[in-house]
Amino acid sequence: MNSVNPPGEGLLTLSQRQPPFNRQAEQALLGALLSNNKAYERVSEFLAPEHFADAVHGRIFASIQRRIEAGQLADAITLRAEFEHSGILEEVGGTGYLAELLGAMVGIINAGEYGRVIHDAWLRRQLIDLGETVVNRAFGAEAELAAKEQLEAAEQALFELAKDGGSEGGFVTFNRALTDAVNLAEKAFAHGGGVSGLPSGLRDLDGKTGGLHPSDLIILAGRPGMGKTALATKVAFGAAKSLLRSAEDEHGPGAVPRGGCAIFSLEMSADQLATRLLSEEARVSGDRIRRGEIQQRDFDKFVEVSRDLARLPLFIDDTPAITISAMRTRCRRLMRTKGLSLIVVDYLQLMRPAAGSRPENRVQEISQITQGLKALAKELAVPVIALSQLSRQVENREDKRPQLSDLRESGSIEQDADMVMFVYRDDYYLKMQEPKNTNFDSADKYETALASWKDRMEKAYNRADLIVAKQRHGPTGTIPLFFEAEFTRFGDLDTTHGDMHGGGSDY
Repeated sequence: MNSVNPPGEGLLTLSQRQPPFNRQAEQALLGALLSNNKAYERVSEFLAPEHFADAVHGRIFASIQRRIEAGQLADAITLRAEFEHSGILEEVGGTGYLAELLGAMVGIINAGEYGRVIHDAWLRRQLIDLGETVVNRAFGAEAELAAKEQLEAAEQALFELAKDGGSEGGFVTFNRALTDAVNLAEKAFAHGGGVSGLPSGLRDLDGKTGGLHPSDLIILAGRPGMGKTALATKVAFGAAKSLLRSAEDEHGPGAVPRGGCAIFSLEMSADQLATRLLSEEARVSGDRIRRGEIQQRDFDKFVEVSRDLARLPLFIDDTPAITISAMRTRCRRLMRTKGLSLIVVDYLQLMRPAAGSRPENRVQEISQITQGLKALAKELAVPVIALSQLSRQVENREDKRPQLSDLRESGSIEQDADMVMFVYRDDYYLKMQEPKNTNFDSADKYETALASWKDRMEKAYNRADLIVAKQRHGPTGTIPLFFEAEFTRFGDLDTTHGDMHGGGSDY
C-alpha cells in the first residue's frame, strides 16, 4: 500500500521562509542617491521609506527624500551632520555605514531598476501579510466574519493594495489627451444629436449632458414616491436598447451587444423589476398585473413584448445589503464575460461598506460607499448611476423642490459625484393640498380655492421635473419629463401639441 504524503510535505512552511528582501539593491540605490541627487527623480514617483525592508535604510531614504524635496543637498556629509544633530547617527550605522553605502553604488543609471526591485519586494511582503491574515481568519481569528465576508474582505484588501501600491501613475502627453478629446467630439458629431456618451433614452437629458460618460458617478435622488427607481430603470432600458441597436447596425440582426447594463436592485426583487419593465412596455398597469386582472389580449401583448425585452443586455442582481467589494467582483466578472457599459445601484443607503472595515459613524460609512462607487466607475471606465434618499427636511419647507443640502449624509455624496440629479413631481404634493369645504367660511371662497387647485393639478398632470443640481462637465438646470403614474413610466415631454404627452423615445 502506497503512503500518501500530506499536502505541502517537503516544502518549507510560511514561518520558515524568509520574506522577499534585496539588501544589495537597497544599498546600491541609497549609494546612488547619495552620490548624485538627480537619481532621486527616477524613483520619487513610486518609492517611499516604508518600502524598504531594512528600517535603517528606510530612515536614510526618508532623510534623503526630505532634503532633496526641500531643495537641499543630500550626501554623506550633510546626512552625517543631520544624524549627529538628531542623536541617531549610531542607530543608522554610524559614519562608516554611510561611506559603505557610497561604496555599494554601481551607477546612478540603474537607480530606477533598483527602486523597482525594492518596490516589488515590498509588494510581495504585503501579499504575504495579506495571505497570513486570510489564513488566520479562516482558522477563526475573527469568528464574527462568515466565510463569504472573509472572501469580500480579502478581495477588498487586494483591491486596496493594487490601487495604492500596484499601479504607477504618470503623465499623459497633451497630444494624447487632445487626440482623445477630438475622438469624443467626432463621436458626438457622428451621432448627430451631440451625444458623445451612452444614450439614456431620454432626449432632453442627453441634450443637457451629452449622454452617460465613462468613469462618471451620477447620483439620482428624490423623496419616496417620486419615481427614482422607475426613472433609473428607464435610463438603463434606454441604454440597453441603444447598445443592442448599435450592435445590429454594425453586425446585422441577431447581433449580441459588446456591453450590457447591470442593475443592482437592493430594494426590489428581480421579478418585481422585470414586471415593472413589462408593465411599461406593454402599457398594462402594474397593479392590474399583480392582482391578475388582465385580459387575454393583455397576456398576448406580454408575450410579444417579452420577446423583444429578452434580447436586451440587461442584468439584474437583487442581493440585499450587498457590499462594495462584492459588487466590484461581480461587475469585473460581468465585464470579462459579457461586457459592461452601465451600472445602476438602487439605492446606495442600502449598501454596506467593505467587509472587515468598521466605519465610526454613518456619514463615514456612506463616504466609503460613494468613494468605492467612484473608484469602480474609474476602474471599469463605465458610468455608475446610484440612487439616493433625501432627508425629511424637504417636507418641512414650503417649496418642496430638493436641493443639494437635502441629500442624506450630503457632504460625501455631493463631493464624490460628478453629477447630482433630483426627480420631483409637483402633483405628488398638490394631491395632499386639495381644499376641504370645512376650512372655508363661505361656499364662494371654497369654490375659488378648489378651481385654483384644479388648475394647478391640470398643469402638473403627467409631468415630472429632473433637476440637474450639479454637473462637473456641463450646465445645470431643470429638464421637464412626461410621467404616467399608471405604468410608472417616464418619457420625453412633447410640448408641440395642445395636450402634453410622452414623446417617442425609441432611441
